[in-house]
Amino acid sequence: MADLPTTAGGAKLIDGTALAKEVRSRVAQRIAEIRQQHKGFQPHLCIMQVGSMSASSTYIRMKKQAAEECGMRYTHVQLPEGASEKEIIESVKQLNEDITVDGVLVQLPLGDHIDSDAERRVTEAVSPEKDVDGFHALNIGHLSSKACNPLFFPCTPAGCIKLLEKAGITNMAGLHAVVIGRSDIVGNPVTSLLRSRDCTVTQVHSKTADLQAHLAKADVVVAAMGKAEYVKGSWLKKGAVVIDVGTNFVDDATKKSGYRLVGDVEFSSASEVASAITPVPGGVGPMTVAMLMENVLQSAERSLEGGRALGIGRGVVVPNPIKPLAKVPSDIEIARDQTPKPITKVAHEIGLRSSELEPYGDAKAKVSLSVLKRLAHRTNGKYIVVAGITPTPLGEGKSTTTIGLAQALGAHLGKPAFACVRQPSQGPTFGIKGGAAGGGYSQVIPMEEFNLHLTGDNHAVQAANNLLAAAIDTRMFHESTQKDAALFDRLCPKSKGVRTFAPIMFKRLKKLGIDKTNPDDLTDDEKARFARLDIDPETITWHRVTDTNDRFLREITVGHAATEKGQVRKTGYDICVASECMAVLALSRDLNDMKERLGRMVIGTSRRGEPVTADDLGVTGALAILMKDAIKPNLMQTLEGTPVFVHAGPFANIAHGNSSILADAVALKLAGIEEGEPVERTGYVITEAGFGADIGMEKFCNIKCRESGLVPDAVVLVATVRALKTHGGGPEVTPGKPLSEVYLEENLEILGAGCTNLEKHISNAKKFGLKVIVAINQFTTDTQAELELVAKKALEAGADAAVPTNHWALGGEGALELAKSVIEQLEGKSSEFKFLYDVKLPVEEKIETIAREMYGADGIEISELARSQIETYTRQGYGDLPICMAKTHLSLSHDPTLKGQPKGFKVPIRSVKLAAGARFLYPLCGAMQTMPGLSTRPGYYNMDLTEDGEIIGLS
Repeated sequence: MADLPTTAGGAKLIDGTALAKEVRSRVAQRIAEIRQQHKGFQPHLCIMQVGSMSASSTYIRMKKQAAEECGMRYTHVQLPEGASEKEIIESVKQLNEDITVDGVLVQLPLGDHIDSDAERRVTEAVSPEKDVDGFHALNIGHLSSKACNPLFFPCTPAGCIKLLEKAGITNMAGLHAVVIGRSDIVGNPVTSLLRSRDCTVTQVHSKTADLQAHLAKADVVVAAMGKAEYVKGSWLKKGAVVIDVGTNFVDDATKKSGYRLVGDVEFSSASEVASAITPVPGGVGPMTVAMLMENVLQSAERSLEGGRALGIGRGVVVPNPIKPLAKVPSDIEIARDQTPKPITKVAHEIGLRSSELEPYGDAKAKVSLSVLKRLAHRTNGKYIVVAGITPTPLGEGKSTTTIGLAQALGAHLGKPAFACVRQPSQGPTFGIKGGAAGGGYSQVIPMEEFNLHLTGDNHAVQAANNLLAAAIDTRMFHESTQKDAALFDRLCPKSKGVRTFAPIMFKRLKKLGIDKTNPDDLTDDEKARFARLDIDPETITWHRVTDTNDRFLREITVGHAATEKGQVRKTGYDICVASECMAVLALSRDLNDMKERLGRMVIGTSRRGEPVTADDLGVTGALAILMKDAIKPNLMQTLEGTPVFVHAGPFANIAHGNSSILADAVALKLAGIEEGEPVERTGYVITEAGFGADIGMEKFCNIKCRESGLVPDAVVLVATVRALKTHGGGPEVTPGKPLSEVYLEENLEILGAGCTNLEKHISNAKKFGLKVIVAINQFTTDTQAELELVAKKALEAGADAAVPTNHWALGGEGALELAKSVIEQLEGKSSEFKFLYDVKLPVEEKIETIAREMYGADGIEISELARSQIETYTRQGYGDLPICMAKTHLSLSHDPTLKGQPKGFKVPIRSVKLAAGARFLYPLCGAMQTMPGLSTRPGYYNMDLTEDGEIIGLS
């Protein structure tokens, strides 16, 4: 005690203010040391306050100042005065789940409306792992048990022990300590702490008989009873050490405030007897805050040890190891041999809260869009689109590459990495193409869940689409069988004598320029215009859909039943993914945006030449209801346990062929970084675009990115030796037929000639200002010389990198060089992305720009029908929409037989259609089928269900 100052009474003064400063300094130094190794390390304390009580606000300011001095991040969560117990606990739970928060402290009191029982429930809602106050029953209980250690010691009792050590009592064994007080905040826990140091402890309180007799034997006194200057110096043993926890206000006319702060011990008399004593103020109080800082640091260090240093909980996952076999089994055998992690575990690893997850069993879940609001402040991760060269009908492995790259980045290089893919249609799954989960050791699991039903999004799209189709025919039927007045009366029936408009009807009234709100105020002419849509049956573009390849539904006739009174017309069915509802789902930015887009969908034209929309039919709200859950992205995982968002599956010809904006947006925030975090922490989002880059990548850039506002950084362009040989003059590749020897043996001449196709796709990507990394998807028949030739040609054509990959056979390990190339090209660099055209240009000019720049055409040939349609859409206000070209994916041109890099052709535009809800115009460049057919031997021949319910034959 030699270094302690002496009081006027002769006792040594245990200066809590000075000791607290030392503790905070050590905490700051430790944080700085850890940051040398882990740049993103910054302990984070959150203090929750209900209302704005001045005393509480003062305490909070002290804690905030201490946190900032120590180099900690501090957040003050202030709830309104009168917040209910339920609201407070809900906020506490959100902080519990926030992996960036190390310590949660609920500032007491919570208000007169919260009784002591509710207060206890609130403090116990704080996770024991973040209970830096040390108040949770689990921590208090462990403190009291000789066999257990709490995660945190309560701050004030821990400060008392530090003060005793400062007074020179480092060995407390055998000392007699008296603790005055029995609260769970000080009395009980400090008793436990002293006992754990082998003190003989007597715990007393205001009702203890002969309290003075106990104090007379005490070597150590800890006073925490809340009675001003209750303990007198004459009661103490000569040479005792006194820790005064009391904070009591007493009147003092000499003070400007009219009062002064005193402890539970009469300082003047006690300092004449004690060997050392803490002052009030300046004793225990500062130590409470200092020990809080120590607890927050301790929590942050635990998080670091538990994986935060690796990014666990911030996008980086614990890998799910695979053991690739030399002879690669079937996709479904590989998928079945791997046990997926619980989807809740994947969600936790990537930083999702349980409140943001809606599990559908153990292996898939929907993700709430609220995560976008919570993480809005983050800088987005890197954004990569996976596209391909002009493929063969067999496909060149874009999905497999997407998954393999995500596995390499996430499971092998420890980067936050998210794959975003489309949900497959049951049409090709049961037809000839098979599923779309990737393949080999780079696929999404469980494969069956991915390819069949998933969470029902496709079924929701189908239901919404067909409800709109039914609404069209129903409205036409009723308009044909009723006069204007009767039709209006039925559309706006009286309820209890009052006639009102349904809310959706005001959109039609506004469209008609009618500003009246009372149906009875409309003139007869206004009622007729309002009630009669007068749809021209010849202009109806809306088809029913089914998620099955069913060629005989391509053209049908409806209305033959006698009950339909002769309302017969020709129509047809499309595959579900060709529905504009699906394109709307993929391009919506939130629930309200989706509803607005659904309402704007044009189903045909009135006989007056006006577009008729879902809003006009009054069905918008119902469509949104059917699709309200479908708008939430689906979370799954790769074979190696990295996250995959599966969402939406718009047709890649007449629509834009990309997964949803929302899945990408959520992934980009989860892969993003907080302010102050090093750029090396930035994660990667790999999203796949359908068909060749001339279709999928072009639409991704010009449509999807224009709608989303998201900025891509790079294109991973997938090429195969097989596809390039077809472009160099190799024989036709046909599904179900054996490959020609050209594709099974080395042939550098044909391969070299075919690389012109790759060169054009590289050039196209560069026109968008994007980095281009060519992934040469390796097949077992490819030779080293062939792979080297493709890489050489790619680099000569301007690619930033070109890497052979073998992820189908090896999983993420086989895409490591590709992943490293992506990191090298993107880390720490900004995107130079730009659009190919200005949407304000005339429609014809936008179409020609795509044809010339992307396809290498000499121009376009527009039919009279297409020209008329363009004029109509422009007049109706749709001329500023982006262009979604519908053409073959088997050639850069409109002609699937023209391989390589065709020259000297013009693209014929036979018609132009409108997707007003999705917000694009789609010119048809050839005979596009929106309802695929089944082959002679569809894939379902191989599928079966065993007696124990196991699916076999799915690929």
